[in-house]
Amino acid sequence: MQKVKLADVARLAKVSNSTVSQYINGRFDYMSKETELRVRAAIKELNYTPNRFAQGLKTTKTKTIGVIVRDITGFDTSRTIRGVDDFCKKANYNALIYNTDFDPEVEAKSLEALFQLQVDGIIIASSGKNNGLIEEYIHKGLPIVHVQLEHDGSEKNLVLSDYRKAAFDATDYLIKLGHERICFVTQEYQNVKSRNERYLGYTDALEKHGIQYNEALVQYWQRETGFEHSPKAILQSDAAPTAFFTQHLAITTELLAHLNQEGVSVPDDVSLLGFDDIPMTEFFKVPVTVVKQEPYIIGKEAAQLLLELIEDKDRHSQKIMISCSVTQRESCASPKKKSGQ
Repeated sequence: MQKVKLADVARLAKVSNSTVSQYINGRFDYMSKETELRVRAAIKELNYTPNRFAQGLKTTKTKTIGVIVRDITGFDTSRTIRGVDDFCKKANYNALIYNTDFDPEVEAKSLEALFQLQVDGIIIASSGKNNGLIEEYIHKGLPIVHVQLEHDGSEKNLVLSDYRKAAFDATDYLIKLGHERICFVTQEYQNVKSRNERYLGYTDALEKHGIQYNEALVQYWQRETGFEHSPKAILQSDAAPTAFFTQHLAITTELLAHLNQEGVSVPDDVSLLGFDDIPMTEFFKVPVTVVKQEPYIIGKEAAQLLLELIEDKDRHSQKIMISCSVTQRESCASPKKKSGQ
């Protein structure tokens, strides 16, 4: 069977060879959306791949890996990248960083660009929307390691925190302070395994202490729209919590802003425990108690696993769990008894 050439793709897409080359190198700004889609369709129809990945054969290494993250400015994400980069430097590898801003389409383009650049492997904090595409690249011989979040289809070669144990420990800590009405504030968790693990850790702790689960104490937050119900409304409800347990740094900081605006004192009026450490928390009026992950270690472990996969693609897949810890500060206290109690 005759090998498909770049010129064949250009001919089918009705564009120049240089346009196909720009596409292959991820320079999508140099073409219209219509042209981009035509080139992508032509590549897929012809099953075109650059030299190194043709027929799944690998002849040389570029000594370069790709790292795809959702928010490069995130505190834990930046530490994860540092862990990856430090390990790669010692192994004489370079790391190319791609930021998706939580956009699945940008994530797909990043995967394609890195594949066409012939990186030796990819570390990805995936949106969970491109699992089929990721599997395609793995089948083409590209080693991929997932970090931070676990989705259906990402169970293989994964490095992440032990979320269930961490959420259990945090909830257990609050219960031992005397809290029974603990509001679990989360993004939608039912279809994201890592978030669901935190939810299960929360309910595990309630069950251990014989505290009845209350659906009203599970509240939702979205990156685009914020809280489903305002913290003020939650605190004035029949199931008013004595503590909040937030599941993301962005939720914690937004909740703090709401409480401050409403004149709610932490921890005098309500306790707060957040998942993810907060940078420069020592400068806060009330330093926040948090579940501290180990993003730097996660980054190093992910890089090590990826480089091992690059050397031996047939090795058994791994799921590496990194322990977390509860860092006790000043935002949690025993709940005050109401008058008459």
